[in-house]
Amino acid sequence: MQEQIATIKERKKRIVGGIRSALLTHGGMTKVELSRMLGISFPTISKFLGEMEREGELVPARLDESSGGRRAQRYAYDPAHMLGLAIFLEKTETRFVIFDCKGEALEAGQAPTVLGDDVHILTAFIEQLVERHPKIRSVAVGVPGAVNNGRIIYIPSYETYHDFDLKGCLEARLGIPVVVENDMNAAVLGYNDKKGGLLSPSLVYLYLGQNGPGAGILVGGDIVRGSTFFAGEVSFLPQYDAQNFGQALNRSDAGGADRLDEAGIDAVSRMVAACAAILNPHAVVFCRDEVGEAMLERIAERSAAYIPAAHLPSLAASDWQQDYLDGLRYLGLQLMISGASV
Repeated sequence: MQEQIATIKERKKRIVGGIRSALLTHGGMTKVELSRMLGISFPTISKFLGEMEREGELVPARLDESSGGRRAQRYAYDPAHMLGLAIFLEKTETRFVIFDCKGEALEAGQAPTVLGDDVHILTAFIEQLVERHPKIRSVAVGVPGAVNNGRIIYIPSYETYHDFDLKGCLEARLGIPVVVENDMNAAVLGYNDKKGGLLSPSLVYLYLGQNGPGAGILVGGDIVRGSTFFAGEVSFLPQYDAQNFGQALNRSDAGGADRLDEAGIDAVSRMVAACAAILNPHAVVFCRDEVGEAMLERIAERSAAYIPAAHLPSLAASDWQQDYLDGLRYLGLQLMISGASV
């Protein structure tokens, strides 16, 4: 009996999620159009549209022109019916954005870091945002550490959060669906969503970082997490006889954009060459606050000393903080629209 109930709930989530996604993507649609697009019977579509209309999710768009019979009603989704919260935790700050179902930002801000505090400081902060915006129906949290299905399994320097089920804690406290993601995984998702050029891109987003270097890896459009969800922790990658990548960068006095010294350029170039040899990605993306255009040219030139230039990825610099928030917003929208809040 419980399995049957779970199956019914899952089917409802799938249908409602499909209707939400279709209406938000295509605008006003009729019952017939939705039925054909989603492969769901007309009576079922009618039933679910009626329920969603009563819940206030839908707004009448317009009536179609008459072709001799009754004019068909078009339906549109009210993007303000549900809101999402994207929030990332960093060494020096906490940033957040509240957005509607179309991803439009309604409020953005920042606060002092909570990483050094008890986790209840974070939950209290999120609760304040939810109280101010009671329509929030999904929360996406980014952390500078490895994450396994909502549990933070590796986060150097922040013992309070180590081996902690942040997703479970927040969902129990808030009663709202939550996704917790590694910072670089979120950043590469945000960058890819913003570019939207390749159907199945392979990208590496490399951040030298406030907490040591890390990478987000996208292969065929999917995040690479690894067998123990440790993929992307590139600080451990051996590069020299007695140094890994993180140690090499620490000794290079890496600073802001175009301030890598020769040792840092060599370390980063070796990393680019390793990515090319193992993954052969379309591009390696850097944070523009760390690596500017002039530095990209020097890295490309140095990387060619380790691997044939014809096989090197293109190198790009982007706004890491914005990509990070955009990636969390992307995850929050998926969670909200998919029917997780049904």
